[in-house]
Amino acid sequence: VQLVESGGGLVQPGGSLRLSCAASGFTFDHVLGWFRQAPGRQREFVARISITGVTSVTNSLRGRFTIARDSAENTVHLQIDGLKPEDTAVYYCNTYPPNTNNWGQGTQVTVSS
Repeated sequence: VQLVESGGGLVQPGGSLRLSCAASGFTFDHVLGWFRQAPGRQREFVARISITGVTSVTNSLRGRFTIARDSAENTVHLQIDGLKPEDTAVYYCNTYPPNTNNWGQGTQVTVSS
């Protein structure tokens, strides 16, 4: 199983980013999720999406975070709007619930002016 995240970067507050996660090595019929880990904090759940496209976003992030999947491309995306400095973190994708063996390198999102 390989999950490769991309799309992070340095963004000013209020900006947007679209993160992508390309999955390979397993069938795409899993619930997939995005997680993040801010400096000095534990990794936390951000959003998940079912095989049929039903989504769930953690309460504090609703309205700014949107998860979507492209089954044809074996890719799951995380659209982040209205970025805030507290969104600064490394963002990871994984199955949901997460499998310890699936953690990749993540993609760094830094929100700063």
